[in-house]
Amino acid sequence: MSMRWTPAVLHRHRHGRVQCVLCPFRCSLKDGETGLCGVRRRSGDALETATFASSVRHWDSVERKPLYHYRPGAPCLTLAAPGCTFACDYCINHRMSQYGREESVPWDAEPVDAEDVVREAAARSGCVAISYTEPSLAVELTAALAESGRPLGVEVVWKSNGFLTPEAVDVAARHVAAVNVDVKTLDERDHRELTGAPPGPVLDTLAGLRQRGVWVEVSTPLIPGLTAEPDTLRPIARHLAALDPSIPWHLVRATPAHRRTAHAPTTVAALEAGVRTGHEEGLRHVYVERALGADGRATRCPGCRSTVVARDIWSLRRNSLDDCRCPRCGTRVEGRW
Repeated sequence: MSMRWTPAVLHRHRHGRVQCVLCPFRCSLKDGETGLCGVRRRSGDALETATFASSVRHWDSVERKPLYHYRPGAPCLTLAAPGCTFACDYCINHRMSQYGREESVPWDAEPVDAEDVVREAAARSGCVAISYTEPSLAVELTAALAESGRPLGVEVVWKSNGFLTPEAVDVAARHVAAVNVDVKTLDERDHRELTGAPPGPVLDTLAGLRQRGVWVEVSTPLIPGLTAEPDTLRPIARHLAALDPSIPWHLVRATPAHRRTAHAPTTVAALEAGVRTGHEEGLRHVYVERALGADGRATRCPGCRSTVVARDIWSLRRNSLDDCRCPRCGTRVEGRW
């Protein structure tokens, strides 16, 4: 399948060039040049995107994004528009995300008909997710999906690295209902080693989306020897708790992949320590998807600590909330239930 370029938003003219203002790299392009992401290019006096396309189209659950406080059990029709603003050396989806950055990654995306996708999602009372790659690069597709979906009650959710400009946050917030943002580390050197980019814009995006009413959850990969230690996790937990102690924090077990195949998976002990760290810093909801069993996936009432949402792996087992409140003590549990 050949690439199809369509008009892009978020650009401006500057000093005889067209500057992309979607991500903080703010690539300034000559005619015909492609940005660092590999999927946005200048054409004449305008910008084009190749991300009105997807490498996948399949159903899974909202818990797999992971989003635990947004419509538990909701089915998600998931798309992945190739490309990423990061070059994470542990990325398990690098065969899609690193198109344009690595010559070995072929283009295998097919054009997306937004209305067709939305109709399919509406038939199952589901949402549309853009995941596996960086969804902010597909902000035009996101807008088309959201606009087609509103009359049918179909919302769009993202799994994002959060590396957006304030201009892009403004656009995204108008179209995205919920986002899980990766906060890998707050350490500048380590973040650049992992991703090729600084961490500051990610934190700005996190705050900006929340200020604009988007439901936000956070994921942090626990990479042994780099991000799995308490002295790395504690500043993240402290930062999130200062924003809002109700922000759900997902601790992700890293597995050997891409350029880190020689590294061991995250230990159960490290995940358990991360959960303790999150609670010590005041976070109310700290999750681990599989390694700690059903207990690691359960949502507990902040008041009485009873389980109000129980989950299997990637699916809902039971939602006991009564109008967003604990049925036992009446405490409100934050989310989009």
